Amino acid sequence: MKIGFIGLGKLGKPCAETMATKHDVTGYDIYPAPQWGTAIKFAKTLQAAVEGQDIIFIAVQTPHDPVYGGEQPITHLPNKDFDYSIVKQVLADVNQYATPDQLVVLISTVLPGTTRKEFVPLITNARFIYNPYLIAMGSVAWDMVNPEMVIIGTEDGSTTGDAGLLIEFYETIMQNNPRYEIGTWDEAECIKVFYNTFISAKIGLVNMIQDVAIRQGNINVDVVTTALANSTMRIMGPKYMTAGMGDAGPCHPRDNIALRYLAENLDLGYDIFDTIMHAREQQARNMAQFVHRAASTETGVLPIYIHGKAYKPGVAYTEGSYSLLVGYFLEKMGVEVHYIDPLTEQSTPLTIKGVILLAHNRQITYGYAGEIKTQEFYCDIEPGSIIIDPWRQYTTSDTSVKVIHYGNTRLQ
Repeated sequence: MKIGFIGLGKLGKPCAETMATKHDVTGYDIYPAPQWGTAIKFAKTLQAAVEGQDIIFIAVQTPHDPVYGGEQPITHLPNKDFDYSIVKQVLADVNQYATPDQLVVLISTVLPGTTRKEFVPLITNARFIYNPYLIAMGSVAWDMVNPEMVIIGTEDGSTTGDAGLLIEFYETIMQNNPRYEIGTWDEAECIKVFYNTFISAKIGLVNMIQDVAIRQGNINVDVVTTALANSTMRIMGPKYMTAGMGDAGPCHPRDNIALRYLAENLDLGYDIFDTIMHAREQQARNMAQFVHRAASTETGVLPIYIHGKAYKPGVAYTEGSYSLLVGYFLEKMGVEVHYIDPLTEQSTPLTIKGVILLAHNRQITYGYAGEIKTQEFYCDIEPGSIIIDPWRQYTTSDTSVKVIHYGNTRLQ
């Protein structure tokens, strides 16, 4: 098929490149993207990316104000919807050049009801589908072709016509034979945003068990969460069932904030999402207090390092970073925090000595995509250091370094 792809950012470009392995893809972005090493053809104008295409995918931002990122406390802020101004402008511009034989597909995350109310009236010259993706930074290419499901929203939830055309397209690139969940525009919006916030709730629950382990004692959180993760008849599957750092990134915290806005706007009378975000912040405060206590030794206060500043290993982005949220609470205690991350910091020391919080763990973050390598240290650890591992995986025979498995308080 001939594909137009609008929005070649950090998520959009890998998706367009994946499509280009099987199809003729022409991409466009207002910010010129590097054009080497890709099969995408780059259009100089939006018009050139739209005209003559069978399907036009739109992957542009629906941002929040940067202060809502989640790397600092946000539950005290007013509830707020996503900013749809960029999407609306792009849809209006695409409509100028689109024709009735073309299908326009939006993949950006929005709140339920937005497509029908805000977007569809802007596409009068072509057909329209809402098709949000389940992809994540650091594993976009794998996620694109191995999704748990493909979400397709049509006006009336019809599974034929344009939905069938889109399924036909995806079947040419998928590797895992995913299920296709087809509903109305509104149902597809719900599936995507509630999927993200369900993950936030799940992480909040397992990290609550971690807090209980720390306060109660004689508990290894992994024994509890493994038992729950294996309980697939009624309650869940194993993904996101390892307690550790909190939910992070540019999507999930802001999605919870947006659903706080929806709960208020629809006058539901309750707000689960506010509770989820409060739990996320309190769990970060609890972890910061633990790190602070560990740094206070009989011989003085050790320096504090957070090993991993980005919101996940292997990426250079700090939006919604849980490391920064823990660091925020440490700084509120009057502690200077040092971040160790070669992808976000200008320089990385060769060696460090102090209390080191192992925020990154590649195996746990990317294990579902086939990652088997253990997380490497970004620098050497000197004797006399204390390593706090919230993932409870790191071990060493070096007796000069103390290792604390945060969340495991069993008597050894």
